[in-house]
Amino acid sequence: MFRARVPASSANLGPGFDTLGLALDLQLTVTLEPSETDVFVYRGRGSGESGSVPSTPDNLIHRGFHAVHEHLGLAAPPVTITADNPIPLARGLGSSSAALVAGAALADAMTGGGLGRNGVFDLTAALEGHPDNVGPCVFGGFTVAAVGSDGNFMAATLDVPAEWRLLFGVPPFELATAEARSALPDEYSRRAAVLTASRSALWVAAVAQARAELLRAASLDVLHQPYRAHLVPGFATALADLASAGAYAAFLSGAGPTVGAVTDASGAAACKLALERFVGEGGEVLELTTAGGYTVERY
Repeated sequence: MFRARVPASSANLGPGFDTLGLALDLQLTVTLEPSETDVFVYRGRGSGESGSVPSTPDNLIHRGFHAVHEHLGLAAPPVTITADNPIPLARGLGSSSAALVAGAALADAMTGGGLGRNGVFDLTAALEGHPDNVGPCVFGGFTVAAVGSDGNFMAATLDVPAEWRLLFGVPPFELATAEARSALPDEYSRRAAVLTASRSALWVAAVAQARAELLRAASLDVLHQPYRAHLVPGFATALADLASAGAYAAFLSGAGPTVGAVTDASGAAACKLALERFVGEGGEVLELTTAGGYTVERY
């Protein structure tokens, strides 16, 4: 039997659309054991609710598991997969990516580890169609991911400065990634492209040099947040409130509706209050630290 643990993630971070991501210390735990038929047992966020994750083999963990076997030219054996998930669903914190990576990582371990961490990353990024969430799930920390000229995905990671405080306001409603993507235009201006490239690069410099003051410019976005704001009530107000509270960065986490913020010890309390106003009744504010990439153990 095998057990995998995969972190949550926050992607985009403002301008780093489909590129930048953070691994967060909410861990999806998945166990796998042989069985006569495929079985899926789900516990955690959303379990038992209307529209929650169904306990059937038609799920993202099994999909990642089967994708690895197909890639290797192997028949996937029937397995029982049990998932314990603390990651909020459809909130922009990478629950889908964590599930895909968990299935792929377990399959890689079960088949002898031939893919390795880079292979798991490339395969799951291809399944997702973008690498910004699976990168942190696989490698941990602050991840920069891109597609090479050969069509393969690549990633590099940096450690986040220990003094940075990461806060996330999670509203009580879901926002499907497909809906959020459909709100985006098909074309952008040269100015939008330049602003996006320069600010994304500045994010990397801010992390590498532990210069939080750079994040005030680095987290500004013109590529996706303005087009998604109408899907997240109170988003613009939350950004303004967080800036007034002293946040270095404030951004839509992934496709939303969660709003993330980076601050320090002196601004944490005021930023939490701003996020509590944003999420309202039924929402929650999480303070998280960065995490390493997935782990798999045999037990």
